[in-house]
Amino acid sequence: MQALILAGGSGTRFWPLSRRLRPKQLLALEGERSLLQQTVDRLPPIIAPDAVWVCTTEALADDIRQQLPEVPANQILAEPEGRNTAPAIGWSIRSMPETNRDETVVVLPADHRFADAASFRDTLQLAAAAVEQGDRVMALGVLPRWAETGYGYLELGEQLDSQTGLRNVASFTEKPDAATAQEYYQGQTHLWNAGIFLFRGSTLLRHLARFESEIGRGLELIAQQPERTAEIYPTLPSISIDYAVMERLESIATLPLDCGWSDLGSWEALAEILIANNDGNRTQGDTLAIEATDNLLYSDEGTVAVLGVEGLVVVRTGDAVLVMPKNRSQEVRRIVTELRDRQRTDLL
Repeated sequence: MQALILAGGSGTRFWPLSRRLRPKQLLALEGERSLLQQTVDRLPPIIAPDAVWVCTTEALADDIRQQLPEVPANQILAEPEGRNTAPAIGWSIRSMPETNRDETVVVLPADHRFADAASFRDTLQLAAAAVEQGDRVMALGVLPRWAETGYGYLELGEQLDSQTGLRNVASFTEKPDAATAQEYYQGQTHLWNAGIFLFRGSTLLRHLARFESEIGRGLELIAQQPERTAEIYPTLPSISIDYAVMERLESIATLPLDCGWSDLGSWEALAEILIANNDGNRTQGDTLAIEATDNLLYSDEGTVAVLGVEGLVVVRTGDAVLVMPKNRSQEVRRIVTELRDRQRTDLL
C-alpha cells in the first residue's frame, strides 16, 4: 500500500501561530512532533516511510523534506501552483511508478489527529482489503460524536459485509444546518466525511479521466513532457476530488472510523484535546491565570497572563497577540483576511 499525504495549506486557522510559510501541519500543537510527522508516524508497520508520498507547494517542500528525512526526497512532490485536490491527487498518482500506481493508495490530510493510532491502522487494513478484493473506491467516515455543522457527511447505504461493517455510500452531504446535523446524529445514518480515501491508483486515474477529461488529458501530457509541468499544471481545472470523482461514482464504499479523530480545525478544537487544569484552563507554554476559567492560553514566545476572564483564546507569538472568545475561533480567518487587505504581509 502507498500513502499520499496532502500537505498544502495557507496557515489561516491557527493564526498567529500558523503562517503562509508555516501552516498547521508543520506545527507541533501537541507534543514534540508536528502534525505532518505524526501522520507519517502512525502508518507503520502497514505502510513504511519509503511508500509515503507527500503533495505540497514549492514554498513548503524544503521544510517538509527536513521534517521527514525518512521519506525519499523525490517523493515530496511540489505543485507548481495550487489547483485543488482533484488535480493534486491525480498528478501525484501519475507521478508514481506504474507498479505503485497499481497498488492501493490511501489519501490522507496532513493535519488530522487520531487518539487511537492502532484502531486507525486496523480500519485502514480492512479498507485496503476491500479495495483489493473488489477494486472498490473507499471514502472513510467518522462516527459522529455530536451534531456538527462544520463537516460534510456520508449517508450510509446498504451493508456489504456484516463482519467488517463495510457499507455503500448512499449520498454525500455538504455542511448541514443545525437541525439537519441533529437529525443525522440522532438517526445514526451518517458519518462525518474525514477526507480519507482509498483506491487503486490506476483506478482513480481512470475515473478522473472519465469524469474530468481536461484533467486527464493534462496529466497525460505532463507525463509525456515533464519539462512542461510548470506550464501545463496551472491550466488544469481547480476542483475537489469529492466533486470531480467521489460524488459522481456509481458505487463507493465506506467503513466507520472510531479512533478519536479530529481535524483540529480551530483553536477551540485544540482546546478540546489539551488537558484542563482545575479551573478548566488549557495551557501551552509560559502562562499564568488568576481567577480565570475555561480559557485556552498558548504562548509560543514570552508569557501570557490573564486575570478574571472566562472562555477566551489568548495566543502570543513573537510578533502578534490574538484574543477572542473561544466559541468564535472559527472566525480567525476574518483577521487574516483583514491583514491581507491591509497588505500586512509581514503577519501572514
